[in-house]
Amino acid sequence: MSGMDNNLAASNTQLVLTELGAKNLENGELKEEERKESKMITYAIDDVPPWYLCIFMGLQHYLTMIGSIVSIPFILTPALCMKDDDPARSHIICTMIFVTGLVTWFQATFGIRLPIVQGGTISFLVPALSILNLPQWRCPDPDVLHAMSPENRTELWQVRMRELSGAIAVSAILQAAIGCFGIVGLLIRYVTPLTIVPTVALVGLSLFENAASAASHHWGIAAGTILMMTVFSQCMRDVCVPIPSYSRTRGCHVVWFHLFKLFPVLLTIMIMWGICGIMTVTGHLPEGHNARTDVKLRIIHESPWFRVPYPGQWGIPTVTAAGVLGMLAGVLGCTVESISFYPTTARMCGAPPPPVHAINRGIAIEGIGTILAGLWGSGNGTNTFGENVGAIGVTKIGSRRVIQYAAVLMLIIGLISKLGAMFIIIPQPVVGGMFCVMFGMITAFGLSALQYVDLNSSRNLYIVGFSIFFSLVLPKWMRANPHVIKTGSEIVDSSITVLLSTSILVGGVRLFVRQSHSRHKFFSYIPFMPTYKPRKWNRRTPIQGLVHMRKKINDNRID
Repeated sequence: MSGMDNNLAASNTQLVLTELGAKNLENGELKEEERKESKMITYAIDDVPPWYLCIFMGLQHYLTMIGSIVSIPFILTPALCMKDDDPARSHIICTMIFVTGLVTWFQATFGIRLPIVQGGTISFLVPALSILNLPQWRCPDPDVLHAMSPENRTELWQVRMRELSGAIAVSAILQAAIGCFGIVGLLIRYVTPLTIVPTVALVGLSLFENAASAASHHWGIAAGTILMMTVFSQCMRDVCVPIPSYSRTRGCHVVWFHLFKLFPVLLTIMIMWGICGIMTVTGHLPEGHNARTDVKLRIIHESPWFRVPYPGQWGIPTVTAAGVLGMLAGVLGCTVESISFYPTTARMCGAPPPPVHAINRGIAIEGIGTILAGLWGSGNGTNTFGENVGAIGVTKIGSRRVIQYAAVLMLIIGLISKLGAMFIIIPQPVVGGMFCVMFGMITAFGLSALQYVDLNSSRNLYIVGFSIFFSLVLPKWMRANPHVIKTGSEIVDSSITVLLSTSILVGGVRLFVRQSHSRHKFFSYIPFMPTYKPRKWNRRTPIQGLVHMRKKINDNRID
């Protein structure tokens, strides 16, 4: 049974490597279907479309990723002890957009040089919330918060942001080192479907409480958001909408556009936002209700029109061992996820699979980008946006120049604080419904790797089931009992607490250890391991050994 499991693990690993394009990375040859794909591309990776088309398609990439960007501050800022109508919330969103444009331009120009967008990711939220759940970073009681002066309230959340910024910047050095020193190939050897499933799935599962908290303000509006997003993204994804257009060759004509397939999140937010506005004007929602559209208008009024984000804008980042160790989980998860997106993006652009040195360069730039995100104080790292990769497959425009235009557009928008403030005033139930769908899709993306796993193997079922379940149980208990670790050292206590409170780290490490014991030969020498193989000196069972020894004594000879 153990030998069969080893073969299955090896075959599963090979399947994943094939899926990631590992074989193509070695020989650099295009397959026949990739040649067909390249013929279907309107603008290939090295083509330069007209400037006006670059602006339009760059705006489309911005609108595609903005739905994921705005969801991060809605979860992060309450844990930072910020007020709901604090104008600094818009500054954080603008900082994230600005850093996204900066890192995207570096990645498309000097990194992997594929048309991919880099930006904030949910993967960094899980360790960030674990760090902020430590006793020293928990928010004071509401009565204490209301009694604070504006200056003290500002310092309250900025000191927490400095803690996250330092942890993100220092932990990202590992990601930059993985790319600079070519450790990607070594990392892929130990990344199998059984490792990917719980690590990615737990990113979505561990945030269900945040989704429930936001949606509970008005379950009717949240349910409407879920229903509308489901209809747009699943039922109407192939419905084309006529868009008036003009060109010199064809004059005025109609272009059929996949509106619902490209912008399901943005359309849902706009429609449900409008419904909340109608309910606010007609008085169906009481004063101060979180579903009203006028409860956070102070953010727009007090936000400046233009503001330039800069490194250390919240103060000099602080570094602690607990924060750095916790953020390593997000760094490793993002590294594995980005590696899987690179060959997919190249295939959609009709380009050859990226060679190993290009992947190393891309991971290095992503690590440097996460360092910049930490220094700028975005409260998050950077990762490849899968939504924008899908947009390339729909539009058939894989030009690198389009992404460079999109990056410049993000840099400009990141300077306009009023635009960032617009996203902060989205009604809370709408955000909760959006979380339910988006976190569910993240979970499903992780579970999709099970297609490469033999689910008839009881060992594989045990590994997946126990890793996911236990990784929810232990962090839940640790968050409820933050003072349970007492080693005598506050630094060690905080480090262990953060590590055991981060579900993706608990699941990934637990599964890595459980699966890796079948790969190393020294485990086969340990009698209680499943991969144990009897050697020459102990090949017989104890009873067989006694019988053999008695026979040697009777025969008066020794082997």
